Amino acid sequence: MSSRAPARRAGPQACAVPPAPPDRSPGRSRAHRLRLATTLTSALVLALTGATWGLYRDVTAGITTTDVIAEGGTDGAQDILLVGVDSRTDAKGNPLAPDVLRQLGPVGGPADVQNSDTIILVHVPEDGGAAVAFSIPRDAYVDIPGMYPDKINAAYPVTQAVTAERLVAEGVADRARVDAESAKAGRAALIGAVEGLTGVTVDHYAEVNLLGFYNLTRAVGGVDVCLKAPVADPLSGARFPAGPRTISGADALAFVRQRHGLPGGDLSRIRRQQVFLEAVADKVLARGTLTDPAKLSALVDVAQQSVVLDEGWDLLAFAQQASGIAAGSIEFVTIPTGGVTTNQRGSVVQIDPHQVRTFVTGRTAAQEEAGKQAREGTDDARKPTAAPLDVEAHRYVVHVRNGSGANGLAAGMLDQLVGLGFLRGTVDNTAATPTSVVRHSDADVAADAVAVRFGDMAVEQNTTVPSGHLEVVLGADAPGLVPATPPPSERSSTETGVPCVD
Repeated sequence: MSSRAPARRAGPQACAVPPAPPDRSPGRSRAHRLRLATTLTSALVLALTGATWGLYRDVTAGITTTDVIAEGGTDGAQDILLVGVDSRTDAKGNPLAPDVLRQLGPVGGPADVQNSDTIILVHVPEDGGAAVAFSIPRDAYVDIPGMYPDKINAAYPVTQAVTAERLVAEGVADRARVDAESAKAGRAALIGAVEGLTGVTVDHYAEVNLLGFYNLTRAVGGVDVCLKAPVADPLSGARFPAGPRTISGADALAFVRQRHGLPGGDLSRIRRQQVFLEAVADKVLARGTLTDPAKLSALVDVAQQSVVLDEGWDLLAFAQQASGIAAGSIEFVTIPTGGVTTNQRGSVVQIDPHQVRTFVTGRTAAQEEAGKQAREGTDDARKPTAAPLDVEAHRYVVHVRNGSGANGLAAGMLDQLVGLGFLRGTVDNTAATPTSVVRHSDADVAADAVAVRFGDMAVEQNTTVPSGHLEVVLGADAPGLVPATPPPSERSSTETGVPCVD
């Protein structure tokens, strides 16, 4: 115990059980702990903690896989094609129930067509970190392997339909085989189109359908977005006022699918998708979702129901390589386009493949250099942003429960604790509480340090708090104890990290 003034002690009380404790082995750096905490991560932000091999095995055994990657690249980096499909089936091809379809809102196109409305190529450098994600407009007019030039989102469904017709004509009567082989051909065609356009060899493939997107946003408790102006689009179902709001489920689908009535059409929709995915990644990877067992379980369910991955993907190895994504180092950009025109395929976005390849190569190199510079300054970057505590903060996960009645106070408190070096846990509301308290089971020194730093809060030993965790419960006295945390009404969307878009 240090020479600090002792914190006030409160009597024992029951409290909600926080998430399971982290690995506390000696000598583990904070970066290594973050890598262990993340075993599946991508722009689809479907992740699980690597606490045991058994959990990893059970999860991956339930995810649908497809054999669509021939060889992959040889540069050591990971280039991942993320595809969102406008589908009325689950990952295994089973039709969605009518009541589920009603919840999803408007779904365009024939029931058996897999329109690839979201196409993103993510580059993760060999040594991890500093990822860059390239959005490709669905109407980009490109060369498609085995086909004529067309919109890139036609590669999957058209090839799938042609392959299915051929298999049936050849006498294949097994509908499941026809569906599986035709879907594989469609995915391969889309991969080939992206490779031809960008000059990048795709190493891995990840696909999520509408049901997965719908359930993902609900599993993480909604996602914060902001609109510059109100919208009312009957085609997508998007009806939102201007300004910030939290959306999930059908509203989230409508937000990312609207393109009619937007200034840039599909390009405006791509920008929406980018800021939305950034917000989802922040919610999952930086806001404690992975340390919340209930939310983590819901994410696993989403992955098993609605995600298709290439069968050769070693997710554990990728998670270690992609530690920079877990730290939030991912940049979303859109490939250069030449404007919209009309030809025999309808309204298309003009693309210069040479310009696209130059752009991809340049941005990838720039992002890798930025990542290198960040890693060289890693030690300084991880130092506490406030005066350090006389405790090894990086050994403890902190959760904050808001019983103060002041909106947003818990998130601000947790941000400050992370700035002091603690590991980020979860934020949640709790019943109204008169006074603030720091709870722990075996971390009295750390609890005292937090209590003294924030206005001499009470400290309570409670065996329901897991080893290595702290739980800060903010009471009615908290607004005077948590400095420099303005209420939500005083925060602009920029200050809260949510850019307003069309």
